[in-house]
Amino acid sequence: MKKGLLSVLAVAAVAALVGTPAFGQAKKVKIATEGAYAPWNFTDPSGKLAGFEVDLANDLCKRMNAQCEIVAQDWDGIIPALNAGKYDAIMAGMSITDKRKEVINFSTPYAATPAQFVVLKSSPLTKALPLDTKVYSLKTMTPETQKAIDAVKAAFKGKIVGVQVSTTHANFLETYLKGIAEVRPYKTTEQHDLDLTAGRIDAALASQAYWKPMLDKPEGKDMTIVGPGFVGGLFGTGVGVGIRKADAQLLSEFDKAIVAAGKDGTIQNLSMKWFKFNVTPQE
Repeated sequence: MKKGLLSVLAVAAVAALVGTPAFGQAKKVKIATEGAYAPWNFTDPSGKLAGFEVDLANDLCKRMNAQCEIVAQDWDGIIPALNAGKYDAIMAGMSITDKRKEVINFSTPYAATPAQFVVLKSSPLTKALPLDTKVYSLKTMTPETQKAIDAVKAAFKGKIVGVQVSTTHANFLETYLKGIAEVRPYKTTEQHDLDLTAGRIDAALASQAYWKPMLDKPEGKDMTIVGPGFVGGLFGTGVGVGIRKADAQLLSEFDKAIVAAGKDGTIQNLSMKWFKFNVTPQE
């Protein structure tokens, strides 16, 4: 799902400074989430963190017999703060990509959904780029996938497309729409939703698991999904827990807990609760 390339140089500079994980010493694990990417993670009106990943994090901690603390962290600094030792893990809709794996490790994925475009229902883009229910993989650029990308390029020529900064979605737009459309970055997805509703941008790109619940809310009533969905390649291999390179024991514990939560249906049940469809990675 969502989230793309952060500053590799910045995180690499502090990676070597981190030592033995706190998890192995005190059975405590501190997990960072963004708190602004509903329903993956968000801050409710009372100021409490909630969402799919908050529920899943608490479940995983129980399986690991660990005391769990979940904290909010701005997206654009979430990896540097991990490697600086501010917390032990990240669960924030973060896609597993090769670039990120240069500076942190990832657990086995606990979710996988395609990237999709959303426009206003009144937009001519609904006709220029009608919904394509097929999902195309960027892992191998087949003629069919290239045709889908070409359709996106033609539809968005001269348009303004919003996207959350430092995400795989932003990386996709910079790769395929640079010089064709204006790519407008936002600090949060909520901000590009507001501009889309106000007509200040023509479209926005995010994860299907973000859009589906969003479109069911009153604020999403005028929006609709268009075009094809994309997975793989620069979108990575799914969403996983981000962990420091030095924390091999913590990585192993998360892997075991995620596999168990997948096998007993917990991840699927939480998916249905928060997304209304199953985001469990399919083999």
